[in-house]
Amino acid sequence: MTQLVVTQGPTQELHALVEAVLRAPALAGCEPLAAALWLYVDDLARSHKVSQGIETPTGSYWHGIMHRREGDFGNSHYWFHRVGAHPAMAVMTNYNAHRFIDDVEAKHEDGPEELVERQRREWVALFEWCANNP
Repeated sequence: MTQLVVTQGPTQELHALVEAVLRAPALAGCEPLAAALWLYVDDLARSHKVSQGIETPTGSYWHGIMHRREGDFGNSHYWFHRVGAHPAMAVMTNYNAHRFIDDVEAKHEDGPEELVERQRREWVALFEWCANNP
């Protein structure tokens, strides 16, 4: 996840790796983790398809991140309004999803490492929450 706004999707190798991982019995049917993994390797279309079928705050959270990463910042705000206060947000210091969207919109073309790192921390926090709350 080095791109704030994705301009290039995953390699065939990464795509095959995620498909193999998702076939593991431990992940079978865990849609939030599937949305997360596709998002992590920059396959926004697959992440979107999965996340839009998860009608919970967690699904909205993955959906909002996906739209932010595709550069659809208004739609990202919409989905984060649907998220509300997700428990995964509580583990991140000074996290404000809407401010983060605005920061990415304003600065993504420069690829600031601070925002890329914040994006990674956000992903890890939500991924860990999903893994621990199936």
